[in-house]
Amino acid sequence: MAEVSQRDPGLQPQRTALAWVRTGLAVFVNALIVLRAGFATAQVFILALGTVLLAASALSVVLGTWRVRHLAAHGARAAPPWILMVGTVWIAWLACIAGVLSMVATIE
Repeated sequence: MAEVSQRDPGLQPQRTALAWVRTGLAVFVNALIVLRAGFATAQVFILALGTVLLAASALSVVLGTWRVRHLAAHGARAAPPWILMVGTVWIAWLACIAGVLSMVATIE
C-alpha cells in the first residue's frame, strides 16, 4: 500500500517570495545588458530603459526579501498584497521589452 505524503502548505508562499528575489536578480542582469547596449549605441531611450530596469530590479529584490522575512515571522496567513503581484508582473514585462529593444538597437 502506497503511503500518502503530507503536504506542508507553508512552503508554497516561501517559494513564491524567493522567486520574486530571483526575478529581481534576473532583471538586474537584463538591466546591465540594456545599459551596455545603450552606451554602445548612444541611444538615450535605451539608457533610460536600463535605468528604469535597475530601479525595478532593486524594488523586486527588496519586496521579495521583505516578503520572505514577513512569511518567516508571521507564517502564510494571508496572500501577498495585490500591488506586489502586479508590480512583479510589470517588472517581468519591462525586462522582456527592454531585452528586445536592446537587441533591436544594436542591430541598426
